[in-house]
Amino acid sequence: MASALDQMGGEAQLRALVERFYDRMETDPAVHSLHRLHFRGHGLNHTRQAQFEFLSGFLGGRAYYRERLGHMDLRNIHAHIPIREADAELWLATFDAALADCDMSGPVVDKVRATLRRAALMLVNDVPDWRIDGDTQSLRSAE
Repeated sequence: MASALDQMGGEAQLRALVERFYDRMETDPAVHSLHRLHFRGHGLNHTRQAQFEFLSGFLGGRAYYRERLGHMDLRNIHAHIPIREADAELWLATFDAALADCDMSGPVVDKVRATLRRAALMLVNDVPDWRIDGDTQSLRSAE
């Protein structure tokens, strides 16, 4: 049986989807709060590659992320990031828009969407939100 990745068009289509998702994040003012979450990390170029690697394995393709980092634990990956329900919903809406931009639809995409929704909502946490609280101490310690 073909993997979800194969059914969605393979690695080339996944790469196009990830690129479109992050292009939207960088250019759509409505997604600025998500874009800001990457300011304290390695930046969007790093994140574009990591997202492609993660989603490849997540969708049943080659597990590049696990090969490089030894795990695919979403909670661990995002443990330091303030994620509110609104952030998860915005991420999901942006991903949906990128899917539409890439003309990706159908039963496998619907199943992936449902799985991503559960995963995104699982990541909602109470990590202090430096975007709102102006927690400069956390900003300094993250550098």
